[in-house]
Amino acid sequence: MTCGDQLSREFFMAINKIQKQFVISRHTTSDGVHWDLMLDMDAVLWTWRLNSPPAEIKNGPITAERIGDHPLRFLTYEGPVQNNTGQVKIADKGIYSLYEQTDNSLLIDVRGEILKGQFIFSKTERSLWKVTAL
Repeated sequence: MTCGDQLSREFFMAINKIQKQFVISRHTTSDGVHWDLMLDMDAVLWTWRLNSPPAEIKNGPITAERIGDHPLRFLTYEGPVQNNTGQVKIADKGIYSLYEQTDNSLLIDVRGEILKGQFIFSKTERSLWKVTAL
């Protein structure tokens, strides 16, 4: 990487550092426990299902399954899962900055109550992604 490339990358990261909200919800159902990590992407929440709690994500890499987008109201939702099949509780929340985005990857900086740092989301196959702390 040349100095110009580095400056371009730093400039890109600086101008694209728009802070948005994220939440990690803990879902308890008869099938067990999982977590949904949701990123505010303007009109919807991009959502990944995780088998690891927020405190363990930074120890990754971990596998995350990209599931359907959720409405923005899930940024603050706690209560019953659809059809009363379980409970949802917020496990972590905060802000994040999107630094880079392609069809197959995201680079974000997360500032939550538990989860903090830079993470890269890399698509591995269909709906599966690898989340790695940098």
